[in-house]
Amino acid sequence: MRKKIVAGNWKMNKNLQEGIALATELNDILKADKPNCDVVICTPFIHLASVAGIIDQSVIGLGAENCADKASGAYTGEVSAEMVKSTGAGYVILGHSERRAYYGETAEILKEKINLALANGLKVIFCIGEVLEERESGKQNEVVEAQLAGSLFDLTAEQFANIILAYEPVWAIGTGKTATAEQAEEMHAFIRGVIAGKFGAEAAENVSILYGGSCKPSNAKEIFSKENVDGGLIGGAALKAADFKGIIDAWK
Repeated sequence: MRKKIVAGNWKMNKNLQEGIALATELNDILKADKPNCDVVICTPFIHLASVAGIIDQSVIGLGAENCADKASGAYTGEVSAEMVKSTGAGYVILGHSERRAYYGETAEILKEKINLALANGLKVIFCIGEVLEERESGKQNEVVEAQLAGSLFDLTAEQFANIILAYEPVWAIGTGKTATAEQAEEMHAFIRGVIAGKFGAEAAENVSILYGGSCKPSNAKEIFSKENVDGGLIGGAALKAADFKGIIDAWK
């Protein structure tokens, strides 16, 4: 049975002290009122080791927002998958549309990152999704399938078992626009079909596919009610404990 997951992506927000305060608040809230799903918070690199020491990882998983496409060496400013793992984190977000758009991350670069993350025992939250122009010209399925094929199709079925997918319609991130629950379900079902074609029906049935794109406490229940939507990758609403908890509670 595939896991229900609500993951928070803090992006470049919260200084260290603020991040520790938010993680502490979330930990207290969720220990008092156990969630009905897996919860993960993905924080800036500098927060990871501190937050790992605060949270109960049986209640909240911890992840990074990125990792390098090299194992180690003279790459000033980069953070390797091994370093991420050494902090106590268990997850990493890869392929986020912001990384693709602002930092030129290609399918090939992402393939390297995924291999290194998996080799270091991290679970990968892999993001896919189309921009508005691609959606309006009806190319969303083609774009998403190419993103999946370009970075994941060299994996074995065993490796793929450690991948979580996150569909993010890029036109709905931080814009206040949200794909309708029906649009989300349609794309999630398509993604599951692509995975079935490559890795088999069992892998497709077991992979969790999260929705990412202006998901809020007010719309989470409707989106999560869809058969192929297994949770959310949450941006802005993950920065306030009450909002994040409201989305987590959509599974109750």
